[in-house]
Amino acid sequence: MSYSIKEMFFTYQGEGARTGRASLFVRFAGCNLWSGLEKDRSGAVCKFCDTDFVGINGPGGGKFKSAEELAKKASKLWPGGNKYAVFTGGEPLLQLDDALTKAFHAEGFQVAVESNGTIEAPEGIDWLTVSPKADAPLEQTSGDELKLVYPQKENAPEDFEGLDFKVFSLQPMDGPDLKENTEKTLIYCAAHPGWRLSLQAHKIWDIA
Repeated sequence: MSYSIKEMFFTYQGEGARTGRASLFVRFAGCNLWSGLEKDRSGAVCKFCDTDFVGINGPGGGKFKSAEELAKKASKLWPGGNKYAVFTGGEPLLQLDDALTKAFHAEGFQVAVESNGTIEAPEGIDWLTVSPKADAPLEQTSGDELKLVYPQKENAPEDFEGLDFKVFSLQPMDGPDLKENTEKTLIYCAAHPGWRLSLQAHKIWDIA
């Protein structure tokens, strides 16, 4: 199987329970909730996505013919020990498979995945984050972290509290109402201590 990668780069995790973790981000091209093109945003399932996952022309991106080829390229981009790869997108589970997970493990990486939860995850993932989007059906109902962008009119935090996740994170929706959404998130987390505040710290740090 070949893999279409928008970009691949070393950075620090900016969201969720592992904020601040040195990470190699592997961003897959493509998503099942919208095309990624602005002309299609109004009709998309998820209208608030702020990520460019179209094409394979980003730094470190390209078409990789095998899992081993991609894993070896990733290993060359890692600056030191304790390798940690974050597979994201778009929707990574459209392409991530057992072969790719095994190839990254063979290169010494821990494997983390950030998914919208509409596709069941394969075995072998070391840290699975699910971020439900709008009214898309949730097929992956267990994992390490459920990270909900807040507020969403289709999704309330209480809709997910009974699911099998270790950590529940609430992240203010970015955009023109970010300040108001952050205040709402702080109020909700204070009243519901089972939820942790997640900020897009990479934007505060001004890094990729």
